[in-house]
Amino acid sequence: MIETILVCLSLTAVDGDTVKCDGRNMRLLGQGVPYQRGIDTPEITHAKCKKELKLAQLAKSRLRELLRQDGLTVVYSGFNDKTPQQRPLVDIYDSDGNELGQRMLREGFAREWRPKHKNNWCD
Repeated sequence: MIETILVCLSLTAVDGDTVKCDGRNMRLLGQGVPYQRGIDTPEITHAKCKKELKLAQLAKSRLRELLRQDGLTVVYSGFNDKTPQQRPLVDIYDSDGNELGQRMLREGFAREWRPKHKNNWCD
């Protein structure tokens, strides 16, 4: 598939690894490989414990800050996730070429995602 640059008039954080581009949810890939590896952040609506909820709120807050930068580029990988929503898998780069999902990983707000592996945010 060929990557495509998307134009988003409005770009907001839904949670730590999902953004809304002009009303459509999109999943951060974090420079991963579709269906093989990506990033994962704690869940807000399906948190399994208070710790996960707190971490999810922090991750969303951090992504919200990162999305406030000027000069962001949203790149659609050409793939959608396998959820019923079929969210497009995207990478978002700042004006210096740094990918936001990778930054979330480096800063500890995200963990690596792999198929059939569930991150435990409660331990």
